[in-house]
Amino acid sequence: MSDRELTPMTLSANAAQRIRFLMEQENRPDAAVRVAVTGGGCAGFQYGFDFDSAAAEDDFVFERDGARIVVDPLSLSFLQGSEVDYVEELIGASFQIAIPSATSSCGCGTSFAM
Repeated sequence: MSDRELTPMTLSANAAQRIRFLMEQENRPDAAVRVAVTGGGCAGFQYGFDFDSAAAEDDFVFERDGARIVVDPLSLSFLQGSEVDYVEELIGASFQIAIPSATSSCGCGTSFAM
């Protein structure tokens, strides 16, 4: 499977709304949120979020309702078919990713195993 045939990621309506809010708060309306997977965490891999002003040539860009996330090809290979959501709970609020190919996850909320 080539990089350009990877299954896309999606953004929930809540995630898109929160990303737009954060970009406005940071006065960076044209920025995106970068999602990246790295080794480590409680279960073997972990994902993280950061602001990014520009996508690299080989990045994948996913949009919903004016909000954008960018993902490098290697990270997307782990995150295929995932949905980025923003969840507000009594214990706090956070971005979460539902990763269909993960075999397990950790209580920290950002670590997963394949």
